[in-house]
Amino acid sequence: MKGLPKERPQPLPPDEGSPPQWWNEFEAAARRSLETRLRYSFIRTYKPVLDDATYRAFDSMESYRRWCEQSLPDWLGYGRV
Repeated sequence: MKGLPKERPQPLPPDEGSPPQWWNEFEAAARRSLETRLRYSFIRTYKPVLDDATYRAFDSMESYRRWCEQSLPDWLGYGRV
């Protein structure tokens, strides 16, 4: 990627409380290029209702908020606080 530093992070000393397997995985990830780490960092997650239509249009913000409250699961975080 253009304009990004080429140097790699230095390995950290193992933490007493962390399993060695975690450090092996961390060090392997740190050896990957930044481009590869960015590509693997975004995970596509299906969001019920939101992903079921190509687009939605609302006449007002109030109608959008009402639709969110009535249609979306609470765990998605689109409800009013």
